[in-house]
Amino acid sequence: MKLGLKSLLAGAAVAVALMCSSAVVSAADIRIVAVTHGQANDPFWSVVKNGVNAAAKDVGVSVDYRAPETFDMVSMGQLIDAAINQKPDGLIVSIPDASALGPSIKKAVAAGIPVISINSGSDVSKELGALLHVGQDEYTAGKAAGAKLHELGGKEGLCVNQEVGNVALDLRCKGFADGFGGKVTVLPVSNDPADVRAKVKAALSSNAAVDTVMALGAGTAGEPSLAAVEDVGMTGKVNVATFDLSADFLKAVADGKAAFAIDQQQFLQGYLPVVFLANSAKYGLIPGGNVPSGPNLITKEKAAQVVDLSAKGIR
Repeated sequence: MKLGLKSLLAGAAVAVALMCSSAVVSAADIRIVAVTHGQANDPFWSVVKNGVNAAAKDVGVSVDYRAPETFDMVSMGQLIDAAINQKPDGLIVSIPDASALGPSIKKAVAAGIPVISINSGSDVSKELGALLHVGQDEYTAGKAAGAKLHELGGKEGLCVNQEVGNVALDLRCKGFADGFGGKVTVLPVSNDPADVRAKVKAALSSNAAVDTVMALGAGTAGEPSLAAVEDVGMTGKVNVATFDLSADFLKAVADGKAAFAIDQQQFLQGYLPVVFLANSAKYGLIPGGNVPSGPNLITKEKAAQVVDLSAKGIR
């Protein structure tokens, strides 16, 4: 009788172990979709995508990265809706316009899909039902940049905005203006570097009092802004800074031709949500709050250290 009981208990233990092991989802079966507003020609978003792909490889899950071809909230909402219909195990979204994208994000949450927001939307992420946000506070970062440029002697500045209407970028300009303290003009431009260069050059040529240029993207706006300053013969006389990084802009910082770049470590914005959603699907684990990926001011002393990683699409 004792042997029979032992055998029964042993069998039960094996059955429980099998049940527990089967309850853990295999990483290979986990499907995650990322939908962002970043255009294909923007090197910033290629780094985010590199982070997504690296995390997918590291944790062994499947991730589909999608973005509209232009800054188009209708198209982005449609991409989110299409992702919902595929019933993924997790959804990663940027939220540049909560009023436009909110209904689709709420629909995903209502469907039981775990959502993590990245990059833009930290102020609305929680109310839309996202588990957490990975990014930087854009207003705070802009204010820190403005204060630094004021400290460098700036009195009149341009905020070069390549996506007017993108709440995150608008907040950067507002923070910059508040931290700078002097006169600030928002200069609307497109994502075309040639357009940026021409418009910044025109703005500098028409107003000799401008001594500061704050760009909101290194490759799209920062580099052409530097070129425009050179075009008008003001290199060294106009301080140029940018949000985000590119190898060429960092070289300009290291050479003293630009003031600094603001690193929000967007590789982590792509990487961390994949890891978080994979652990949520496998074990029900998720961090208890937002994860600040930035800001970090990359000045001349630090620039040379990250040039190589920027060229490799990591910084």
